[in-house]
Amino acid sequence: MNYRHAFHAGNHTEVFKHAALTLILEHLLQKPASFAVLDTHGGIGTYDLFSEEAMRTNERDAGVNRVFGKTLSSAPMYLKTLEALNGQSLRVYPGSPELVRHALRENDRLIVCELHPEDGSLLKERYRKDRRISVHQRDGYEAVGAMLPPLERRGLVFIDPPFELKGETDQIATALQAGFRKWATGIYAVWYPIKDAVLGDRIAAAAIGAGFNNVLRAEFCPYQRDGVTLAGSGLVICNPPWRIDERFQRLCQELTAVLGGKRSSWSVEPAPRP
Repeated sequence: MNYRHAFHAGNHTEVFKHAALTLILEHLLQKPASFAVLDTHGGIGTYDLFSEEAMRTNERDAGVNRVFGKTLSSAPMYLKTLEALNGQSLRVYPGSPELVRHALRENDRLIVCELHPEDGSLLKERYRKDRRISVHQRDGYEAVGAMLPPLERRGLVFIDPPFELKGETDQIATALQAGFRKWATGIYAVWYPIKDAVLGDRIAAAAIGAGFNNVLRAEFCPYQRDGVTLAGSGLVICNPPWRIDERFQRLCQELTAVLGGKRSSWSVEPAPRP
C-alpha cells in the first residue's frame, strides 16, 4: 500500500480512463431505473494539482492540462465535471469516485473501497454527508465477491488498481470470477497501464476465463510502447453497453489530436476468444 495516486493525478492515462468512465455512466443514465457503482480502488476522491506530490512529477502537463478549456465532444460529461470543480482555472482533478458522484441521481448509489488507511480516512470524510455514497476501508477485490449483486440490479464495477503487487492480475482474475458468479449481467471495467501488450492480454484472458461472453478491449497510447515507458492505458470491459465501442473510437480519435499526434496509437475491439 505504498502507491500514492497524488503523484500521478491528471496524467495522460487518467484522461483516457476517466473520459471512458463517463461514457459508461452516460449509458447508465439513459434509463430512469436507479443504478449502483462499485469502485474498488477509490483513492481520496479529488486531487490538488498544485500539491507537492503533483508538482514534483508534473504529469498533468501531458494530460489534463491539454484538454481543460478545450472542446471534447466525444466525452462531454468528463469536461463538464472538470469545469464544475474548477471554474476557469484548473486546480482540482476528480478521481473516479468524484466523477461518479457528479453523475449520481437521487436514488443511484456509489459503493467505494480504499484499503490505504490514510486515503480511506480522507475518502470517508469527503463523502460522509452524501447518503448516496458509502465508503469502505477494505480490499476492493474481496468486495467484488462480498458486496454484489447490488439491490439495483444494474450498474458498474470499476476496477482501477495501482498495479504495485506482483500478483495483481491473479487478483483481478479472481475478482472477475467472483463477480460473474454473483452478478453475471453487471458491467465490469478493468483499467491497466500499458508498457507492452502483456498485461492487457492477461486481463482480457481473465475476463473471458471468468465466463463473460462479451468482452471489449480499448487502448489509447500517446507514446510508443517500448516495454519501459508508460505509453498509455487500456480498459477491458465485460458486458459493454450497446455501441459503446463507437463512442470509445470517437474518444480515441479526438484524444489523438490533443495528447499524442502522429506518435499515438489506439484500438477498440472485441477481446479474442481462445
